[in-house]
Amino acid sequence: MTSAKTLFDKIWDRHRVRSVEDGPDILYIDRHFIHEVTTPQAFDGLRKRGIGVLRPQQTVATADHNVPTKDQHLPIQEALSRKQVEKLTENCAEFGIELYGLGHPYQGIVHVIGPELGITRPGMTIVCGDSHTSTHGAFGCIAFGIGTSEVEQVLATQCILQKRPKNMKIEVNGSLRDDVTAKDLILYLISKLGTGGGTGHFVEFCGSAIRALSMEQRMTVCNMAIEMGARGGLIAADEKTFEYLKGRTFAPQGEQWEAALEDWKQLHTDEGALFDSVHTFDAIDIEPMITFGTHPGMGTSISAGIPHSEDPSFLSSLDYMNFQPGQQLLGHPIDYVFIGSCTNSRIEDLRAVARLAKGRRKADNVEVWIVPGSKQVEEQAKAEGLDRVFEEAGFELRQAGCSACLGMNEDKVPAGKYCVSTSNRNFEGRQGPGARTLLASPETAAAAAITGKIMPAHALTHPEHYNLSPA
Repeated sequence: MTSAKTLFDKIWDRHRVRSVEDGPDILYIDRHFIHEVTTPQAFDGLRKRGIGVLRPQQTVATADHNVPTKDQHLPIQEALSRKQVEKLTENCAEFGIELYGLGHPYQGIVHVIGPELGITRPGMTIVCGDSHTSTHGAFGCIAFGIGTSEVEQVLATQCILQKRPKNMKIEVNGSLRDDVTAKDLILYLISKLGTGGGTGHFVEFCGSAIRALSMEQRMTVCNMAIEMGARGGLIAADEKTFEYLKGRTFAPQGEQWEAALEDWKQLHTDEGALFDSVHTFDAIDIEPMITFGTHPGMGTSISAGIPHSEDPSFLSSLDYMNFQPGQQLLGHPIDYVFIGSCTNSRIEDLRAVARLAKGRRKADNVEVWIVPGSKQVEEQAKAEGLDRVFEEAGFELRQAGCSACLGMNEDKVPAGKYCVSTSNRNFEGRQGPGARTLLASPETAAAAAITGKIMPAHALTHPEHYNLSPA
């Protein structure tokens, strides 16, 4: 029997306090992120038990889901959103938890601020009452979403009862085409493996195409591991990881940095380690992607169009989207563009959009919202002059928050309207009752904003290939 271990197993074994006989493991949690949506009942549970938060210094809170993305200096207008944000503020004050609320320079989407502040680090166990906690796995750590009762469990004990997932390896080798992004890569993988392809597993992404990605691109990939049914995804830390973290606000400094670095370099899958499932892909097969249905697995290359199927759920999904099997999506008119969410709201995403938007104007029929993932991203965009590029292009740069990723705040897409979105889910009504969501990369979203149609970014630089007037 091999003694070689996967990266996942190494981290899990480090954090396993003990195993319950014929039951789950008790797993120690290094970092607990919380926000306003999944915490009120958890804090109420602590009060009813008459206990406090065991290690408040290991919990970080921010307001993101319910916050408005305009006029954040004013009281929140929507009553439920206002109440949830106020309750988070009260609970954090009562239990001694650091809160990055509205107006704080560190406020933002929970899965954006953790990495950018250096709170997220290799080898950690990280949880949050949010499914896209898997984003943090890009740093070579075990990160996964939990439910409200589990939030209470972690607040009370700094541990969680958890069944050990299986190991899956997804290897992507070769080089991505110049017009293909990390978002296209993960949408392609989900379209091939399906939304249940990773069920019961933790996925390690590897291969030359993965190693070539920047840290922000790796976060996009791990963010959507959950959309293939996986418990989470992770990528082994390397020099890019260390360079990204060095000097960040809460990253280790001096001798502590050197000690951490020495430890992090040991965190990789051993040669000969066994996985429960292995999938291998060639990067050259991936083209710019877009979804056409009502879950992330219903994706296709923009040039290929919608496949044929007689499956009733497939046809029902197309009916909601007002599409037909075999229909060509290239050139289909759209109404809204949303660039944001914990998947694609980082500074690299905004830079990519600005490069395409510079010197161009949005289509008259399209409304464009650009929502940075954090106040730091927002300030960086302004420092680089991206705000002026967006303004001249007719794009609206808003303030940090989850925004139109989900219909929990004021940023909703109207019923029947098509929105090309850089978010992670295209469920029925996700962006507003009756809204029709098409998931895509920031570059594809920018091209749609400028042309008013579903188009790859390549259409802006080579309009003669797409029956467009010169850009």
